Amino acid sequence: MAPATRLCLFSLPLRGAGRTALTTTTTTTTTAVPRTVGVLRRMMIHTNPPQPAKVVPVYGTGPPPEPPAPAAEYAVEERLARRRKQAEMLRQARDMRKNGSRTSSDPNAPVVKKRFWKDVAIKEVDGALQIHLDTRPLRHPTTKSIIRLPLSKPQLAHAVAVEWDQLLSAQEATKQHLIPLTSLVCRAIDIAADDAAATHTNTPPGSPAAAAPIREAIAASLMRYLDTDSLLCWAPPADQDDPHAPSSYLNDEGKSLRDLQEEAAGGVVGWLTTKVWPGVNIVPVLEDSGSILPRKQEEGVREVVQGWVLGLSPWELAGIERATLAGKSLLTGARLVAEWSEEMQDLKEGEERKFGVEEAARVVSVEVEWQTRRWGEVEDTHDVEKEDLRRQLGSVILLVGGTGR
Repeated sequence: MAPATRLCLFSLPLRGAGRTALTTTTTTTTTAVPRTVGVLRRMMIHTNPPQPAKVVPVYGTGPPPEPPAPAAEYAVEERLARRRKQAEMLRQARDMRKNGSRTSSDPNAPVVKKRFWKDVAIKEVDGALQIHLDTRPLRHPTTKSIIRLPLSKPQLAHAVAVEWDQLLSAQEATKQHLIPLTSLVCRAIDIAADDAAATHTNTPPGSPAAAAPIREAIAASLMRYLDTDSLLCWAPPADQDDPHAPSSYLNDEGKSLRDLQEEAAGGVVGWLTTKVWPGVNIVPVLEDSGSILPRKQEEGVREVVQGWVLGLSPWELAGIERATLAGKSLLTGARLVAEWSEEMQDLKEGEERKFGVEEAARVVSVEVEWQTRRWGEVEDTHDVEKEDLRRQLGSVILLVGGTGR
């Protein structure tokens, strides 16, 4: 039997030469094996392959998580408990400010001063309603003129009085978000003062009187909302060929988002084109072709609406500005003002008012309600925006409404 042959490939330095050689070792006797193994042990090169790197390790296993569920209907108790806790914290903060305590842990922080008035009253002076803080009449924060409200707006006067009666310090009166109704009243007073200044401006004989700067600026701003009115931007029609398309989803009543938007816009636009702008044809601004660029209204529609806005009273103009900014809809603001204005009683002809705060908030929030019912409501976001929208629309009704006498 032939002796076993072992091939070893390694680099072996040779004496007198700076090069390597390929050596073949043949084991012929058992006495030569230890010496050969020792040489190999000393000269063997490590050739084990490295461990492969893990680029993206896997951390989770199992099925994906469930989609979020609406929390508005199933977490009532938790939300009530959280609101009670927040109310208790607000009450404690009010007590600290009312007693003149420091609201900060810093000992050098200024002490919040109490308000300088005790009682708030409404008085009739020279044919107008005034809000008195003790004996001082409420004044405009900029012009320092006394705020005078028409006798036909007692609800507005009482609302402003309640707003000031809830303030705890004079510093709170400098923050507009704490006196929103007073700010809205001052806006209407500024419009009236600007109109009076424009009327007394000398104009050439025979030339039409120019509109006041504030009135023109408000009208120009509102006309931009007509081109992208939230009531006229509809979702694409349902895809009959693809039942799983987003536009094909239906609610519990079997209606799609497009159906709800058409219903909301039809009631408001139909009422306006019948009683406020007769003969005007208002069309949706997004076509069914899928284009995201809005189309303009027909010729003459913009001029009719702008002329109507320019002819509103200062109270109505301030109200429609607030309603349009709140709901992103000029049409909704126009119907709300025309429905509740004491100066447009002839439009209703004894009919009962059917378009209030809830109805106006619903038509401008069709898409938001559709999404929250499907995907859930974000706490402290959707619910806060919902209440804030109703607060602003309610202030518009108080501003333009009245007894009409």
